[in-house]
Amino acid sequence: MDMIRRPVAADAPGRPRARMGLSGKLLVLTLLFVMIAEVLIYVPSIANFRLNWLQDRLSAAYTAALVFGTAPSGEVPEPVARQILESIRAHAVALKFGQQRRLLAAGKMPGAVTHEIDMRDMPWHRAIIEAFDTLICTDADVMRVVGPAPMGGDFVEIVLDEAPLRKAMVDFSVRILILSLIISAITATLVYFALHRMLVRPMRRMTANMVAFRADPENPARIMAASQRSDEIGTAERELAAMQLDLATLLQQKNHLAALGLAVSKINHDLRNLLSSAQLFSERLAKISDPHVQRFAPKLMVALERAIAFCQSTLSYGRVQEAPPERRLISLELLVEDMRETLGLDATSRVRWVTAIERGVTVDADPDQLFRILLNLARNALQALETREPKDPGHDQIRVTGRREGAVVVIEVSDTGPGLSEKAREHLFEAFQGSTRTGSVGLGLAIVAELVRAHGGEVRLVEGTIGATFRVSIPDRAVDLDTRRERASA
Repeated sequence: MDMIRRPVAADAPGRPRARMGLSGKLLVLTLLFVMIAEVLIYVPSIANFRLNWLQDRLSAAYTAALVFGTAPSGEVPEPVARQILESIRAHAVALKFGQQRRLLAAGKMPGAVTHEIDMRDMPWHRAIIEAFDTLICTDADVMRVVGPAPMGGDFVEIVLDEAPLRKAMVDFSVRILILSLIISAITATLVYFALHRMLVRPMRRMTANMVAFRADPENPARIMAASQRSDEIGTAERELAAMQLDLATLLQQKNHLAALGLAVSKINHDLRNLLSSAQLFSERLAKISDPHVQRFAPKLMVALERAIAFCQSTLSYGRVQEAPPERRLISLELLVEDMRETLGLDATSRVRWVTAIERGVTVDADPDQLFRILLNLARNALQALETREPKDPGHDQIRVTGRREGAVVVIEVSDTGPGLSEKAREHLFEAFQGSTRTGSVGLGLAIVAELVRAHGGEVRLVEGTIGATFRVSIPDRAVDLDTRRERASA
């Protein structure tokens, strides 16, 4: 029991402590996932911002081309051309018709063009790549932008510095970053408090309950009080409460077994001495020449020897298991008759004893263990009839039947008593569970089940009968073919 109840140290040496609780991890993960979502939104947003910025410049160039096209002789005064270039923030504006390229306006031209951008064919993946190229460009970079032309031209092109575009994209990125941080903080806070209330708090409650239950598993107050939630948390709480209740009940049974074993070991010592003394008196009685004494003295001696043997093996059930059966062929009819005499039932008894055993049937079993099996079943039947009200001497009976079915001997012990309750049926062959009768500890059927299993057999309650009927099946041992061949050759 010390091994079961001793709690494991929660903070064992060398075990790393958790630096972040479930709530902290939940908050960090929420912030991280929201920021990842914002990044996924930012990437196409910055590319779209760059395209819109360039499209605005091309729109201004369209307007300039229309102005130049309506001017007399296509000539525009230099101050007007300078103002147009300043509004576009371009170094030059050109228009292409067929094989002819016309320079509409030009200012101070840069040394070389660094990037060429064709707005007429811009797939989304290239727009994203070129947007990040612009963010890492230098202030001296120059770009040539080509777009659709008005008035039936092939295209219009402008030459402008890349630095203003880069600055506008950086400003846009800063605004997006600030907005993302605000959205992330608000979203993370809402998600954190929602999940903390729905998940973290119930998990903390279950964790605290498990720690408290481990410290004192036999205390009923430490069993989890399940909530009425219908989700997975509610299911976990109910299953935990059921598991704790089962464990507490099991520990109580173990304590009961330990206390019973200690009490029986004390009683066993003195009882064996008393039975040994009674055995000596029975031996003296056997020497008396009275016919009645000579008739019952051998049976008394056999009963005392059997009782001493039972005392010797009383602790077997609680210790580990019963001794292996020493099997041999025995007469079932004689064994049942011996059991009837042990119970003290005869023609004058209130309870009628009925046997229906096939003539000559033998059982391959341990005589003492089979006697204990049938005696426990018959005594349970007798006690059930004695406690029934009202008593009916003409109706109360115990019936024992036996027959051979191939290599299996089937024995049935039945009574006409009140039968078994539902509570008794649920834990029929479990120690301290199968009895609902006052004063009974519920070991008889548990011992029966163990002894029958040791013989490789089966015991079960037969449904649909008056009172209670238990069927015991004892199979013969497997035939040793090598031994049979040796005997045949001999």
